[in-house]
Amino acid sequence: MSSPNNSISTTLSRTTPVLQLRVWELIAIGVGVFMVILLVIAMCLSFRKKKKTVKGFDNTSLAEIPIVSKEINVDRVDAQSLHDSEAPFKPVHDKYTQMKGAGHLAESRSVDVDAFSQCSSVYNIEKAGSSYSEDYSYSSSGPARKGSSPYAYSASPLVGLPELSHLGWGHWFTLRDLEGATNRFAKSNVLGEGGYGVVYRGRLVNGTDIAVKKILNNVGQAEKEFRVEVEAIGHVRHKNLVRLLGYCVEGIHRMLVYEYVNNGNLEQWLHGVNQHGVLSWENRMKILLGTAKALAYLHEAIDPKVVHRDIKSSNILIDDEFNSKVSDFGLAKLLNSDKSHINTRVMGTYGYVAPEYANSGMLNEKSDIYSFGVVLLECVTARDPVDYSKPPDEVNLIEWLKMMVTNKRAEEVVDPNLEVKPPKRALKRAILVGFKCVDPDADKRPKMSHVVQMLEAVQNAYYQDQRKLSQVGSMDIESQQSLEETSNSADA
Repeated sequence: MSSPNNSISTTLSRTTPVLQLRVWELIAIGVGVFMVILLVIAMCLSFRKKKKTVKGFDNTSLAEIPIVSKEINVDRVDAQSLHDSEAPFKPVHDKYTQMKGAGHLAESRSVDVDAFSQCSSVYNIEKAGSSYSEDYSYSSSGPARKGSSPYAYSASPLVGLPELSHLGWGHWFTLRDLEGATNRFAKSNVLGEGGYGVVYRGRLVNGTDIAVKKILNNVGQAEKEFRVEVEAIGHVRHKNLVRLLGYCVEGIHRMLVYEYVNNGNLEQWLHGVNQHGVLSWENRMKILLGTAKALAYLHEAIDPKVVHRDIKSSNILIDDEFNSKVSDFGLAKLLNSDKSHINTRVMGTYGYVAPEYANSGMLNEKSDIYSFGVVLLECVTARDPVDYSKPPDEVNLIEWLKMMVTNKRAEEVVDPNLEVKPPKRALKRAILVGFKCVDPDADKRPKMSHVVQMLEAVQNAYYQDQRKLSQVGSMDIESQQSLEETSNSADA
């Protein structure tokens, strides 16, 4: 009697009519085919999951932001500008760009915390496309096209970080990532504190310096602040806007990760807090012009436009080449092009808030223009917008300046700490631009693109006067030398 093992072996070794293959060979082939099918199905599901668009704060359609308005001077993107952290703007399909008309929705949307909490660091090399950008310059007759060039490829500050998942715009950091970068949010790394959070300096594992804004968890305000700031700046790129690199949402934590700007802010420079010296007139005008270009971009080059709502000297960061970087978009509002204004709760900083906005809550880009005018006048005088330590007629900066100009004492208002005072013409033109921006009638205030033109004219007037002064100075030196030679020959 044959054993069961011999029977099974005989059965498996039996030749079948299928290609004269044995039974065990057919079984092996069948198992292999089945495993291949399972593998293909798994790969398809994984591919579909990666390609699937992640839902944003709501289920609205993706925001399609126009590339560039021809009314705005947007610097041409090349290798150098990308190195300076300005990347070409392109619409991104991701969790934080589904925001068309999001200004009034920003205060009512909820965040999908579970989806965020399951994410870790993303290796996201940002590079420009192969399309072309147009560069426009300002002139008295309007914007003029200067030419076009292909975008250059450049690695982002996030190169070298762990690659885990590609989840759309920006970089998703874990709490552990940012604790490591900031030495567990050490007090020694605090850069600044405000009503909405604390900003820490940090360094990523790839050596990139960052600024981490840890938003305070105060009764839902953290969620609101987080959403508003991401919506306002997450999808824009301009060399005079501080760049938002990524974010962290984990448990109750809400954090934003920005590029680190290493030279303090305008308030510190004007009021002697950083002890780095005194800003020259040229650097003040450079900072103001860069800020004006950033606001012109926010107001006129994208839709929905962004109204910052808290333009002030402490929110204008400065890099080591004295380029300005507008920061802190926690109070910003998005305004669709079909609306002239929105009604909202009055927010901002006393002294910088436009009167019509303070009185009625009606907000549009003219409010930012007023605030910029205050910053410009503060930059000229190095005085606070409101200073109760001054005599009663000097408490309000704008009213005091108007009085001084009316009494023909404009030259006396310039910052006394300036080693080289600006020529009269450049000074008066700068004050005039400031007065235009703070006009009590909002309709009479210029657009930011026009402010850019006027500030460029101020710069040109300054350089022309400087050249004339240098020529006069050299003539005086030559005259003095000739007089000395004449005197020496007479003595001989």
